[in-house]
Amino acid sequence: MYRRLKGTKDILPDEIYQWQYIERTIRDHLERNNYQEIRTPVFEVTELFARGIGSDTDVVSKEMYTFTDKGDTSLTLRPELTAPVMRAYIQNNLGQINPVTKLYYIGTLFRQERPQKGRLRQFNQFGFEIIGSEHPEADAEVIQTVYAIYHNLGINDLKVRLNSIGSRSSRQHYLKILQMALEKHLGNFCASCQQRFEKNILRLFDCKVDSCQALLDHYAPSILDHLSNEDVQHFEEVQALLNAAYVPFEIDKKLVRGLDYYTRTTFEITSSLLGSQDAVCGGGRYDHLAEDLDGSPIPAVGVASGMERLLMILNEINAIPQKETKLIYTAVLGENARQVAFNLVSLLRSRGYQVDMDFMRRSLKAQMRDAGKKQAKWVIIIGTDEIQKDKIVLKNMASGEQKEVQLSLAADQIETIVK
Repeated sequence: MYRRLKGTKDILPDEIYQWQYIERTIRDHLERNNYQEIRTPVFEVTELFARGIGSDTDVVSKEMYTFTDKGDTSLTLRPELTAPVMRAYIQNNLGQINPVTKLYYIGTLFRQERPQKGRLRQFNQFGFEIIGSEHPEADAEVIQTVYAIYHNLGINDLKVRLNSIGSRSSRQHYLKILQMALEKHLGNFCASCQQRFEKNILRLFDCKVDSCQALLDHYAPSILDHLSNEDVQHFEEVQALLNAAYVPFEIDKKLVRGLDYYTRTTFEITSSLLGSQDAVCGGGRYDHLAEDLDGSPIPAVGVASGMERLLMILNEINAIPQKETKLIYTAVLGENARQVAFNLVSLLRSRGYQVDMDFMRRSLKAQMRDAGKKQAKWVIIIGTDEIQKDKIVLKNMASGEQKEVQLSLAADQIETIVK
């Protein structure tokens, strides 16, 4: 028997409603905020991610699904969506349409990491980007908008963690100070951190080893003490705007995020309902990504949120309403009734109703049982005797009330009763 691959999941019909409910809520909220949907290919040239995310990040160095096609080109299944969205923005000259472009996506991603609760190798994210504004208003809107989406979905147990990692120039100055502060203690860090120290020292803050985090708490200087005046002003304005929008937050000086393209604002929103791996979303500003991808300089800020982790929280708090079915089930008795029933089913569907019929030629009792299992709201009963009398029966499954309907006017009369 073939089985699904490790780190993947079948989303079955019983679960699809939950996904559709979340996606509909996200789309409605973002489109009210004037974001437009974008869809990019599921694979891109590998260099897009190596240059955009950073070759020393865990995503690029350890987790990507990369292969060579028949043209000897290295391709990668997308592990994140910000770099592809920026590639599409540059390639399609979207900046010429408006100075500020607001885009959102809901898509499938791929990372070859250890599967665990809420973290798969094929997973789904929603996210959105504001491209074209360097001002703090854009940062604050992204944070406030994703926070509001979670509240719309019924999640109140949220914590916003906020930091600034400065512009590239001020960060380079800070990295030298950080290196000097940690160099004599390097032997006490884990092997991965010792490698990161040489390649990309900022990645030490991403380490999940408690002893490494304790060393950083004790010896690492805060990046917030080494920002330029412009960085400080930008960060203070972001905080003021969030306060104005009543978005609670706390400063986390170690929050650097796991991708190299971030500048200035970085943030995560967490929920205790997820346990130790508690991040619901993360994002920040990335003012140099367009340049890194050979485009013109363009400031941008965005966020991405895992759909599977979001679904876990909503199920934990029972925040997804039950699906309300409007199904009209058609029970058929006798060979002469099948064509009549098929015609009526087709006509009702053409008028926008959700209609199904029995395909197993079962007894009336078995068909009524099937209608109950499918949570039908109404059942049409069509039999040979009813056809001869130009009558069919419409039953309300909730009340048990039955009404006779004239067969020749069945679609109009059923529509009147159902409405």
